[in-house]
Amino acid sequence: MNVAYVYPWDIVGDPAAPDRLAGLGVEAVALAASYHSTRAATPYHPSHRVLDVPYPAFYLPIRPASWSRLVPAAPTWTPEDAYLQARDALKAVGLQVHAWTVLTHNSYLGTANPDLVVRNAFGDPYPYAICPAHEDVLEYCEHLVEEILAVGEPDGLILEACGPMGFGHQSVHEKTSGADWTPADSDLLSLCFCTACADRYPATTRDRVRAAIDRTHPTDSYRATPARITTPATTHSATSISAAHTSASPADGTATGAPPLTIEDALGELTDEVRDVRRGLSDSLRRRLIAVARRTAPGTPITLHANPNPWAAGAFAPLPSGEPGADVLVANCWGDPATDATRLAQLKDLSTPGQRIGAYVLTLPPRPADPAVLVDQLRTYAKAGATEFHLYHAGLASPQRLAAITEALRRHA
Repeated sequence: MNVAYVYPWDIVGDPAAPDRLAGLGVEAVALAASYHSTRAATPYHPSHRVLDVPYPAFYLPIRPASWSRLVPAAPTWTPEDAYLQARDALKAVGLQVHAWTVLTHNSYLGTANPDLVVRNAFGDPYPYAICPAHEDVLEYCEHLVEEILAVGEPDGLILEACGPMGFGHQSVHEKTSGADWTPADSDLLSLCFCTACADRYPATTRDRVRAAIDRTHPTDSYRATPARITTPATTHSATSISAAHTSASPADGTATGAPPLTIEDALGELTDEVRDVRRGLSDSLRRRLIAVARRTAPGTPITLHANPNPWAAGAFAPLPSGEPGADVLVANCWGDPATDATRLAQLKDLSTPGQRIGAYVLTLPPRPADPAVLVDQLRTYAKAGATEFHLYHAGLASPQRLAAITEALRRHA
C-alpha cells in the first residue's frame, strides 16, 4: 500500500482534489486529523495559494465531555469538521483514509500549560512540546485517539510524535544554528527535566548535561545561576567528554574543552539509566495508545512513525526494541538515501512476521522533481525492507512533483 499525505484544507473547497490524488496511483491518503501550526502553500486550491495556520488544531468536531484538562483547539481557517468533509470526498473516489495524528507536538496546549512542557537541563521550556511524563498529557493523547477513531472512523490510524519532542524544531525564524551545537549537543538539549522527569534520572544528570553543553567541569558551575555559553565551540573533535571533565575550568564557567562525540560520551556511567528513562516515556505512551485504539476500533490498522535510535526525539519516536502491537512501522527518509536505508533495515530487523515497513519519502525540495531520481530512491528503500511508501506531501507539491510521483510509482510497480 502506498500513502499520500495531505491536510484537510487541501481537499475541502477543492472539488478536483480527490481525483487528482487518486490519479497518483496511491491506495490511501494520510489525512491530518490533529496537526501543529504551519504556513502552507496550496498550489491547486480555487480560493487561495498560501494558508496561515497559526496554532495546532483538531479537525473533527470537539465534544467537550470527551476531554479532561487538555482540550484541543478548533480551526478558524477551515471548517471545524474539515476532516470529515475531506474523508467523505476521498472515500467517494475509492481511496482509503488514514487519520494522521500528531500527539505531543502542540504549541497551543504547551503555551497554555507551561507546567506540562519539556524543559532542558537549563530549565528552558519548549512550548511546542508537551511532555508524556505527565498524566494529563497521557490522558490527552488517549482522548485524542479515542475521538479520532470514534468520530472520524478512519481506515487506519497514523501516530506521529508518539513520545517526547526534543530540541530540534523548525519554529518561526529559528535562530539556533550559530551556537555550533553538535548532534550530541542536540541530543543532550532534548533530555527533559520538567517536574515529572527530573527526579527519574540519577541525581547528577542535570549537572552532567549542563557541563557537557557548556564545555565545563560539572562541579565548577551551576551552583547558583546557570552559566551560558560565552565561547561557542567550533571544532568537532572526537575527544571524549571525560577528557574535558578532567581539565581545569575557569571559575566563571567560561566554556572550555572539546564537545562530546556522542550523548553516551557526555553521560558516561549515567547512560544506561538515562536512556531507560527516555525509552520508558515513549514505551508507556505508545502502549497506552495502542490499547485505547484496539479497544475503540479493534480492526483499525495502526501505523507508527518510528526511529530505531533510542535517543530519538520528535515526530519519529524512539523504537529500539520494536512494537508488535502495531501493523506498520514507518521510518523517516528525508536525508541521505543510504543512511535512510540503514534506518529502514534496522526497523525491518525489529519487525514481527507480517508487520509492514514503510518509508516516509520526501517529494518536496531539496529533492528534485525528477521521476528517475525518485524511482531510484524507492528501489533503494524497497531493497532495505520497505513494503510501502508514505509520500510527503501531495498537497504541497507542484504539478511537476505530482507528475514525478505518479511516474515513479508506475515504474516501481
